[in-house]
Amino acid sequence: MKVPTMKYIPTLIAASLATFTSLAVAQDLTLTAPEQDHPIFLVGATAHTISGETIDNAVVSMNEGRIGMVGSAAEIMPRIMLSPDSEIIDLSGMHIYPGLIDSVTRLGLEEVSAVRATLDYNEVGSITPEVRAYVAVNPDSVVIPVARTNGILTVGVFPSGGTIPGRASILSTDGWTTEDLAMVRDAGLIVSLRDNNTDALNEIFAQAAAYSQSHSTTDQRLDAIATVLESERQNPVFMRANTFDQITNSINWALDHNLKPIIVGGRDAHLCADLLVSTNTPVIIGGTFGFPKRPDAPYNNPFTLPQKLEAAGVQWSLTMSSRFGHERNLPDAAAIAVAHGLSPDAALKGITLSAAQILGVDHLIGSIEKGKHATLIIADGDILETTTVVRSAYIQGRSIDLSNKQTKLRDAYREKYRQLDLIESSEN
Repeated sequence: MKVPTMKYIPTLIAASLATFTSLAVAQDLTLTAPEQDHPIFLVGATAHTISGETIDNAVVSMNEGRIGMVGSAAEIMPRIMLSPDSEIIDLSGMHIYPGLIDSVTRLGLEEVSAVRATLDYNEVGSITPEVRAYVAVNPDSVVIPVARTNGILTVGVFPSGGTIPGRASILSTDGWTTEDLAMVRDAGLIVSLRDNNTDALNEIFAQAAAYSQSHSTTDQRLDAIATVLESERQNPVFMRANTFDQITNSINWALDHNLKPIIVGGRDAHLCADLLVSTNTPVIIGGTFGFPKRPDAPYNNPFTLPQKLEAAGVQWSLTMSSRFGHERNLPDAAAIAVAHGLSPDAALKGITLSAAQILGVDHLIGSIEKGKHATLIIADGDILETTTVVRSAYIQGRSIDLSNKQTKLRDAYREKYRQLDLIESSEN
């Protein structure tokens, strides 16, 4: 090994320190919440159940991580006998929502874009179906708490790159380890169909079909693909597609192989709505923060896409996948669609229940219903308003720390200016 000369040593030290500093600051120091150990009654807020009616002056109870009673506080509270350890929380003037869901993210797989050591979303090789996203997630990521602060309590985590980059996982946004975070470790296979890779895809799916019928040895790659072939519980294939041709080709290819396609991206999905409806293919819209790609398209094409799919009867959810680190802006992206014709109820469903249904976890989360996970947020206003603040949150009944690196820096500098008498001590 060649020893660096003295003139290069300061540069090497500086580079090493920069990398070390980047990694050191990329550590989440918030505490994971303990398990719920007593019944909790949230009383007085407006409960947006999503799957049913919106209830004014509601009561939502939580016990052992599950939702219990949901209804009118005036009717329910006088009729029940509370255990001595029950906690009643007065939420008058507040709003309760199911935790928000960002369907497609890189949370935990990407930290500092300029530091290669913190990027773990792209496996070596073009076809790597054996990869499961949750394994590579960094539970100490500082980006996860930022998303959590604005009510994003569940995320789909997707590897990317290549023809089959791996399998998606569904994670909650609070936990000590990757195992704690993982709600569903294998949520489906990710496929990018292009003209130059169709033959390779056909070949490996044919191998997997034969393998699933009979095999004497274990092949992890073929095992992974077999999970999306016909079985008692068939996982979907998430087809990354944006243009009209990409969407139609992806759906037709998936149906030819008896797969369950879900379109991810879907920029031109409104142009093939009839095909999406007739094949019952959902679309995970890749955000509303963008520009139209066609020169003759209206300026507001990205803003109106959710409304067009809703009107056509296409099942859809919304994601911030095109903007890593902006997952916290998910409700703002939904609000843009509302400003361009989408109903508020449909917008809320697109970032809660519809997302849960598309990801296959609607039996656990996505709405405020008895028996589901007590994964909820409490906000001081309409969650689709940018001025609204999420005041508290629960994941499976656990009271979640909503601080993050950004809020801690905010508080530190506020204190600095208070001490310098530049702002009032009572200022928030």
